[in-house]
Amino acid sequence: MNLPIRPRRNRQSPAIRDLVRETVLTPGNLIYPLFIQEGDENTPIAAMPGCQRWCLADLVKEAGEAHALGIPGVVLFPRIPDDLKTPSAEECYNDDGLVPRAIRALKAAHPTLMVITDVALDPYNSDGHDGLVAADGQILNDETVDVLCQQARCHARAGADIVAPSDMMDGRVAALRAALDYDGFTQVSIMSYTAKYASAYYGPFRGALDSAPKSGDKKTYQMDPANTIEALREAALDESEGADILMVKPAGPYLDIITRIRDASTLPIAAYQVSGEYLMIKAGAAAGWLDEDKVAMESLLGIRRAGANMILTYFAKKVASVL
Repeated sequence: MNLPIRPRRNRQSPAIRDLVRETVLTPGNLIYPLFIQEGDENTPIAAMPGCQRWCLADLVKEAGEAHALGIPGVVLFPRIPDDLKTPSAEECYNDDGLVPRAIRALKAAHPTLMVITDVALDPYNSDGHDGLVAADGQILNDETVDVLCQQARCHARAGADIVAPSDMMDGRVAALRAALDYDGFTQVSIMSYTAKYASAYYGPFRGALDSAPKSGDKKTYQMDPANTIEALREAALDESEGADILMVKPAGPYLDIITRIRDASTLPIAAYQVSGEYLMIKAGAAAGWLDEDKVAMESLLGIRRAGANMILTYFAKKVASVL
């Protein structure tokens, strides 16, 4: 065959494949989500094999091991005792609460570790929603944002490096930026859950924190999975309101959204490989149908290839050790 152009020449050895590789995944691209709880014991999470709710002492140890592997940061998700959950979610801004104590412990033990906190009311709200709930079931936007600002200030006082509002209320990025700046926390970044979809992939996570809504669903504030242009509108608003990083959640089923936002914005893009994505890979591997390490690595590489600068993934520590 007379073929002057043979693309296979650039695939013929590991050396040439390394030289022409377009996308690279490193531990520095990963953020490790960690669940925390009160008490001195850890609790395995049945729906998320390999994950647990950590007591604070073991949280510090686990985060330190991950950081030593090159993972720059962790993001915290609390399991709040039921007796502290209320309709007004005031526990979310308790300076002696679970999250502020965890932040202080992590920063004291690992000063270079980046600590990110979730800003939303569902772990603290007796209704299980990300926002305050009116008597008629409506999720109250502006009243919720006021509480989120108190929560973000609380986390900043404890030493959080980044606050990550996951609530999807309108205008919360601007309000959080103003509240943090007013209190002198101009160095605290905002990683906004910009395109957070009303996804069925969240099921295992809600079981891990016992944070499912007691009634209704989250479709009046989380995005419709059918929509793309709406994500661009949310991204433009968050960028104009002062977000430092934009996030897409879930990651794998929404690679097109990552790419669209990457093309539309100059801000760094985060993507969250959520609990359902994690569980599918774990279940397939447990059944002997998938190679867990290879599929996890490929899934993360695909998210990076789509345009994500950083990935929140429960595989972070394991993948970092392989890398």
